[in-house]
Amino acid sequence: MKKNNTLYFFTSTILEWKHLLKDNNYKVIITDTLKFLCTAEKIKVCAFVIMPNHIHLVWKILPDNNYSDIQRDFLKFTAKEIISRLKKDSPEYLKHFFVGARDRNYQIWERSPLSIEILSKEVAEQKINYIHKNPLTEKWKLADEPQHYKFSSAKFYYEGIDEFGFLENYMLV
Repeated sequence: MKKNNTLYFFTSTILEWKHLLKDNNYKVIITDTLKFLCTAEKIKVCAFVIMPNHIHLVWKILPDNNYSDIQRDFLKFTAKEIISRLKKDSPEYLKHFFVGARDRNYQIWERSPLSIEILSKEVAEQKINYIHKNPLTEKWKLADEPQHYKFSSAKFYYEGIDEFGFLENYMLV
């Protein structure tokens, strides 16, 4: 059972590691959903990055909310919105996400995302640094400096600018 009011490192991957999230429209669905959950006082987001085929978050589920419910609802809602957008903008690409399961026709996220409780300031900093450097790795080369990658919290930590309107410093949550 996950505890509320604790920081977690969360990772979820697009089905079969497809690079669906190269398109900024799908990234915006994720950031808008995070902002909604923050405004509704369900979560606090301390760090994030949206990569072409996965996301990483450092977040806290606030009291009176169930971690499993928030995680499920976040993934379910973003998947539903992405599927809706794919139906409209790219029905041919949507076929790559057809699973024909009993409970769904399409699946966006892999099952069993990773969620690890962060137990110390040092681990929080290690995870946040990992998140911010992810776009710079040899595999991705999405930016030359962490703060230059738009869909990340790096600019918030490096320059004090929260372009998304929902970020909180991990030291203050």
